Amino acid sequence: MRQKLVIGNWKMHGSLATNEALLNGIKAASASARLAVCAPFPYLGQCQALLTGTQVAWGAQDVSAEARGAFTGEVAASMLAEFGASYALVGHSERRSYHGESDATVAAKALRALEFGIVPVVCVGETLAEREAGQTEAVVGRQLQAVLDALSVEQLGRIVLAYEPVWAIGTGKTASSAQAQAVHAFLRSRVAARDAGVAERMAMLYGGSVKPDNAAELFSMPDIDGGLIGGASLKSEDFLAIGNA
Repeated sequence: MRQKLVIGNWKMHGSLATNEALLNGIKAASASARLAVCAPFPYLGQCQALLTGTQVAWGAQDVSAEARGAFTGEVAASMLAEFGASYALVGHSERRSYHGESDATVAAKALRALEFGIVPVVCVGETLAEREAGQTEAVVGRQLQAVLDALSVEQLGRIVLAYEPVWAIGTGKTASSAQAQAVHAFLRSRVAARDAGVAERMAMLYGGSVKPDNAAELFSMPDIDGGLIGGASLKSEDFLAIGNA
């Protein structure tokens, strides 16, 4: 049985004081799912200091596809590993949209994270226009295929996949449990075409306006193994409630 996983994506939020209160609140309680937080780069040291030895893991919101060199503003996977990062988000829709990241770039970032023992959380998702045009499977299938083409079966077995419909991120709109399950089942079938065992073991998360009051229904779907949580991850009570859903 796949372990449930709930990851908080703080995006560009936080301060030393608010982070300390949030992390202390999260680590002081227990949750039925594995919990992790993906913090802005400057706060990874704080996460390491406060969360080492607890049940809560931490990671980054991005990682460079490059190993090292003259890439001003980039952060290497080797650097994240030194701060004990377990996860790195790759291909979040905000990176794809605002920073022009291609499917190939996302796959390269996933490979680089794996090289340093970091689990890439590969994000896929369609816009509202793409969904209304009936292109959901074509879009997320294309985004996933770049990763399937770049990774070996062994490497594929070490990633997490996150479906985040762009139209549901930060909008208050949430895909229905049936809509989300349909896409997750499609994604799992695409992975299964490469390797059925990997597909069965792979954690697939849903993200997009997940809240304590809708998490249980979403997480009850057979192919949804947890969530990638935005705004609700900034309140320890809400994040823990989702983790216990």
